[in-house]
Amino acid sequence: MKNLITVLLFIVPICVFAQEESYSVSSYLEEGTKAPNTHYLGEAWLNGLLEVERDLNFHITKATFKANSTLDWHKHASTQVLIYVEGEGYYQERGKAPVVLKAGDVIKCEKETEHWHSSTKDSDVTYLAVYGGEQPTTWTEVLTQEYYDKVAEKLKK
Repeated sequence: MKNLITVLLFIVPICVFAQEESYSVSSYLEEGTKAPNTHYLGEAWLNGLLEVERDLNFHITKATFKANSTLDWHKHASTQVLIYVEGEGYYQERGKAPVVLKAGDVIKCEKETEHWHSSTKDSDVTYLAVYGGEQPTTWTEVLTQEYYDKVAEKLKK
């Protein structure tokens, strides 16, 4: 994980100076596209920074959720790493207690592990999701507003 962060820290400055048309440069600072309300509650924006292609076997997506927004339960065919860059969010794996994650936190979710993640009730959250595979997400169950509210109340204490 340290190697990935180190690589990202070196790539970003190089990309800033790479202004020729032969380079493909994107920015994680861009908000991205508003996601359709298909598998989440609230408001979310996605910015696909890198996609699986040729020798690159992983995706990096920036996700931004407004406060009081959550994804449904889901799983991935590969390990997923979430790097929290701004705000606070909830994270829970099936069968485990939910936790609060905040800017600077990094968490790894093993492949095929059912989980959900979100912003907190009072804070927007932005994270980078790093994951592999062609089928990145399998949605398994709707996460209700009532369940989310119970988690928020429990973690508030």
